[in-house]
Amino acid sequence: MGFQADKIFVNLAVKDLNKSKAFFSKLGFEFNAQFTNELAASMIINDNIFAMLLVEEHFKTFTKKEISDSTTSNEAILALSVDSKEKVVEIVNKALEAGGKPSMEPQDHGFMYGWSFEDIDGHLWELFFMDESSLN
Repeated sequence: MGFQADKIFVNLAVKDLNKSKAFFSKLGFEFNAQFTNELAASMIINDNIFAMLLVEEHFKTFTKKEISDSTTSNEAILALSVDSKEKVVEIVNKALEAGGKPSMEPQDHGFMYGWSFEDIDGHLWELFFMDESSLN
């Protein structure tokens, strides 16, 4: 097999770090205090996946490019698989209740169910459940 990485750290520019941390805490995410300060917060998605929420000015120190305005343009869709359709609905509803915005309507393909939202900075998140047993 070719190249493999052990972990992924997705870096996201945020306008207000405390508001972003509060938003994601309401969805059930926790933060690694060792890598969290006034400029950045390390959000734990699982043991190998992390989202680094970086204050915009700090984010700019990592790139020579302009930061896209995620409220008007799309830089990526962060898709996370979960263990049930009910978990998809639960997390998206929590996001909407916490101040997120709807993105796409729920999509049910029988073997796969997905639903997406925008976080408070406009980043797109998609939660999906795939019944892999139905693919055999």
